Amino acid sequence: MHDYLIYTLIAFLLSALFSMGGTGSGIALIPVLNFFGIEFIVAKATGLFAGASTTITSSVMNIKRKVLDFSFVWPIAFMMLIFAPIGAYSSQYINEILVKYLFVLLLFYSATMMIFGKKKSLTHAKGKAILFTVGAFVGFLAGLLGVGGGNILMPLLILLGFEPKKVAVTVSSVVPFAALSSFFTYASYVKLDWILLLCVMLASIAGGYIGNYLMHFKLDQMKTKKLMGIILYILAFKMLYKL
Repeated sequence: MHDYLIYTLIAFLLSALFSMGGTGSGIALIPVLNFFGIEFIVAKATGLFAGASTTITSSVMNIKRKVLDFSFVWPIAFMMLIFAPIGAYSSQYINEILVKYLFVLLLFYSATMMIFGKKKSLTHAKGKAILFTVGAFVGFLAGLLGVGGGNILMPLLILLGFEPKKVAVTVSSVVPFAALSSFFTYASYVKLDWILLLCVMLASIAGGYIGNYLMHFKLDQMKTKKLMGIILYILAFKMLYKL
């Protein structure tokens, strides 16, 4: 029981902080749960479930408000919904150490984008082919690593020259469904702790709500993102040390 209280507190604090920065906490929650003794593959499934639970509402609201550009969204969504479960299923056959090294790279990448990244494009890609390719790549990698994929998808699309506002709406609408499809794939072959799932889900929802509420009180989002980036760097170095 004591352990569940610790996991609940961790999920709440991370969700509150990362929602203040406008992103999900799964990328930080997974390594932290692993440090506390949760199997890495179980931690991935738990992080996916918590992340999807906290973001699915905003996704549905975007669809209802008709703010989505479906010609832009559907190629990415289609490929992510196919390749995220494939990545999640493949995880059981790929050496866990290799997956952890890839996760460390993701932590470094995400932390760097939070602290130093600027919303500037490197090129101006056009056409559905690039959207299909990005959706497949990000979907597979997100499923393999057990993350929603927003930390990969958003900066990648911006670097490719797509409009940041359109990208933000697309990511918030697509990622929760891709995360859920990955979670159900993990659930099909991983023995999950459903009490842990429930505790982390409820704590993440509460933390996300409070974080979103605090975000409107003129908090410096850049400073918040730098703090998040520092946390991700610390987690990355700790994972490297333990490998």
